[in-house]
Amino acid sequence: MRVILKSDIPSLGRAGEIKEVKNGFARNYLIPRGLVLSADGRSQKERQFLENVRQKKILKRKKTAEETAKTIHGKVIEFTLKAGEEGKLFGSVTNIGVQKKLEEAGFPVDRRSIHLEEPIKTVGTHEVEIRLHEGVVSKIQVIVKADAPIVEKKAEEPPAEESVPETENQTQESAE
Repeated sequence: MRVILKSDIPSLGRAGEIKEVKNGFARNYLIPRGLVLSADGRSQKERQFLENVRQKKILKRKKTAEETAKTIHGKVIEFTLKAGEEGKLFGSVTNIGVQKKLEEAGFPVDRRSIHLEEPIKTVGTHEVEIRLHEGVVSKIQVIVKADAPIVEKKAEEPPAEESVPETENQTQESAE
């Protein structure tokens, strides 16, 4: 049976494609779940309509992604974290942390679109790529600063007077 895929099916194909499947698979699984349409004359027109709608959605998403990319491009995000003497962080900066900072700045971005090869684990300036849509990429700067080490200053105590045990001579002198 020839069917038109309504949505992407990993084992079968992409939305809008026409595929040949076994009758039982189409009637018992694909059609009841609304994943496909029968590929007859009327369905061909419906397929064309669905394809046009899908293309419009893709263009709209790409346009909003391009606008977001323009506003985000070149932004600087700062993190202040505890670090060791050699500049290694106790912990790391991940795409979730970058996402939270962007949201605080007013730029909602999906964490999966923030591309880090591996979490940032050193102090310094790092360039992070944000892939908002296919072909739409923006870059931001992530600055990681070391938290100032806590140095406790002991309050200077006045020098303690040495107490010398009193002897008989000192008591006699003080008595006179």
